[in-house]
Amino acid sequence: MNKLKENNRSAPQSKMGVLAVDRRKHPRHSVELPLSYSRVDDRELFGGIVMNASGGGILVYLPERMEIGAVLKIEIFYLKGFELDTIKAIAKTVWSDLATKVSPGEHRYGLEFQYIDEKDYNTLSALLKEIGN
Repeated sequence: MNKLKENNRSAPQSKMGVLAVDRRKHPRHSVELPLSYSRVDDRELFGGIVMNASGGGILVYLPERMEIGAVLKIEIFYLKGFELDTIKAIAKTVWSDLATKVSPGEHRYGLEFQYIDEKDYNTLSALLKEIGN
């Protein structure tokens, strides 16, 4: 009986509100940009979609399953005036889940940039400022 009373005393009280703190180093921007990628040790290219981006990485939808820690060569395509241009980088998968809301067979991944040339990083930053929200 004492245990039951102790448990009741430690029951959580109702909360007035919840404070969510975003601890990201870089702000995220919603985008929808085509992507081509390959594993660094393979030449076979695949396509995907970048759904959001920041200076530290991107959220992508890809057609294949891959393990956490996989390192990819990526190329993000965007329109520069009337021409197609690209941002190239090396990125690592840091998380994944099944992207059930988009379409079957697509997987959602968080990619963290491992290497991005200064020129490409500046281009990405400018692009995100221009089209991001």
